[in-house]
Amino acid sequence: VQLQASGGGLVQAGGSLRLSCAASGRTLSRYIMGWFRQHPGKEREFVAAIHWIGSSTIVADSVKGRFTISRDNAKNTVYLQMGSLKPEDTAVYYCAADPLATIISPRVSEYDYWGQGTQVTVSS
Repeated sequence: VQLQASGGGLVQAGGSLRLSCAASGRTLSRYIMGWFRQHPGKEREFVAAIHWIGSSTIVADSVKGRFTISRDNAKNTVYLQMGSLKPEDTAVYYCAADPLATIISPRVSEYDYWGQGTQVTVSS
């Protein structure tokens, strides 16, 4: 499966962005999907993930209440709606797919497929 992330850009603090992750090559309907981000010089960190059953999600404490993950299986796309953005949200954001899991995981190592990343820059 190939993942294509898009929607990044430059936004002022307090603003919003919606990231999209479109998949090709295979349906995502039975994959757990996640969003991660990576700050310069730091390790990739978990942001949010969504189960393929229903709308079960987990969200990192650092973005809870501000970011929402959702999916549209008919469009083979996963979204990350980001609001109340802060300068510390500046990072490259990656979407990822976990094809084998039944339990949502925040661990980078659990995800087998990764998109190319999209840059989000929040100015103060």
